[in-house]
Amino acid sequence: MKQSIKKFILSTCTVTLMGSAHFASADINSDTETLLNWAENTYRDLFPSHQVTQSLDPWLYRFYPETGIYAGVNRGDNSAYVLGGPYGSTPTRIAGVPELITQIIDSGGNTSIPACDTSGAPAGLTYTQSGNVVNISTGGACVALPENNNFCSTPQQPTETGISVLTTSTTNSPSRINGISIDIPGVPNPIQSFANGFSDSKHCTVHVPADTANLIINSDVCFDMTAQTSGFEGIPGITVTPPVTMNLNTTSTNVVVADCFTTDAASIYNTVTGEFWINDEGTFVSQGSSR
Repeated sequence: MKQSIKKFILSTCTVTLMGSAHFASADINSDTETLLNWAENTYRDLFPSHQVTQSLDPWLYRFYPETGIYAGVNRGDNSAYVLGGPYGSTPTRIAGVPELITQIIDSGGNTSIPACDTSGAPAGLTYTQSGNVVNISTGGACVALPENNNFCSTPQQPTETGISVLTTSTTNSPSRINGISIDIPGVPNPIQSFANGFSDSKHCTVHVPADTANLIINSDVCFDMTAQTSGFEGIPGITVTPPVTMNLNTTSTNVVVADCFTTDAASIYNTVTGEFWINDEGTFVSQGSSR
């Protein structure tokens, strides 16, 4: 089967893309992850396990050994294909990726990976998972700044697991702020302080599935903060040269704890009830439930 798809890939003619057919690599990677995650969550009889996306130009694909099916995207024509199992040895085109992504969004489809609920993630974040390691990337592009820095929240759980996990994020390299500089004597740079707080943080989650209790999350992302910093323009000592961007390279690790409410986490989330708490000077204050 691998030889079949390899022969097909190698024999595919080069497609010259014109006009609106020029697609950014980061967008194709992100859309492929969204599409294949949705397929795994929606058609478990065909794609029964989560598989890592592989690349063999012009293909981005996943192979499901249980069913012998390949599912992937051809970057040449930006279309989704399946091969193997009930689909036979000839690649079968399903539809164009933009059309499928629109259908998924309109239907409210589940595009999360097993370890993370990515439904609230900003467009442009790409998620991959291999075992207990999750990698999150923006593919070199800068995407909209999310509301919080928990890029991999645990999906909603139907029953209590009794497992609480403290997730600690640390920087692998200093956060970089581009497009704004602040030179006011005696005043610390609030933008850099925000970036440091965004990358170094702690979250605690109640009722985590046992198979994700030891999760490791690597993030290499860039966020566009132009809109958030527009109010600084014209202030003496502050120079703004849009776009204003923030680059973060972090690693988050999980540690099982007895009780989230005895930790120094900045926030707590209950995966069963949907309740969320924020640490207010040592006291966890409920923010209500998302259910």
